[in-house]
Amino acid sequence: MTKFLTLKNAIAEIVKNGDTVALEGFTHLIPFAAGHEIIRQKLRDLTLIRMTPDLIYDQLVGAGCAKKLFFSWGGNPGVGSLHRVRDAIEHSYPCALEITEHSHAAMANAYEAGAAGLPLAVFRGYIGSELPLANKDISSITCPFTGEKLAAIPSIKPDVSIIHAQKADREGNVLIEGIIGVQKEVVLSAKRSIVTVEEIVDNLEVTPNACVLPAWAIDVVAVAPQGAKPSYALGYYDRDNSYYKEWDAISRNRETFNEWLQSHVLTQGDI
Repeated sequence: MTKFLTLKNAIAEIVKNGDTVALEGFTHLIPFAAGHEIIRQKLRDLTLIRMTPDLIYDQLVGAGCAKKLFFSWGGNPGVGSLHRVRDAIEHSYPCALEITEHSHAAMANAYEAGAAGLPLAVFRGYIGSELPLANKDISSITCPFTGEKLAAIPSIKPDVSIIHAQKADREGNVLIEGIIGVQKEVVLSAKRSIVTVEEIVDNLEVTPNACVLPAWAIDVVAVAPQGAKPSYALGYYDRDNSYYKEWDAISRNRETFNEWLQSHVLTQGDI
């Protein structure tokens, strides 16, 4: 049965040191508030999974929460590099960071395989790529029916999945509107899940291009108004483009980042 908790209590109950954690959201509905709460609770040794790690993962890595990053593309969208991630990889600051890189298609298939309870994902991909030389988890199999050589990677099954959505009803069913990404698959693939939402409503009004996650798939719902800012939540608020531009200067320097972290996250504020 889905629990309704505060965000602070949700993170404290569901996320543990050493967990594999996937915070997903594609372009919008990125769970920034949940990521900041992980930082505030000083969780450590996390393996962070995300198809497109951006600012929230830069912040988590810079705060010392992560020991490994499992990802496809990573960067500050439209601006440049993730400087805190780069510092961790190149100089082990604030701690060493191991990385495992995949393609977008590989991770999408791996999430779907995890959601289906399968041990691996099989797909057409990595043909002519040198990434298998750097990633031991990329293999291949031969189709027993056609003889075709196909890529194969382990399915993704996080300990914890965290996503943000627009609404939940009072039974714990969740409505996601707009670009869906892999939110459905990451919730279904994980052992435990948290969904932060803008609001709780009596009834979900399903619209075109929407997805309903059933209450039985979700462990905890936490109300977090503006929980995706500076990304956007369709129907609630727009993307804060200035945040992404300002982040480049903040994150380039360890001192300015640590000052930002203290004043905007550890004291429960925002940029």
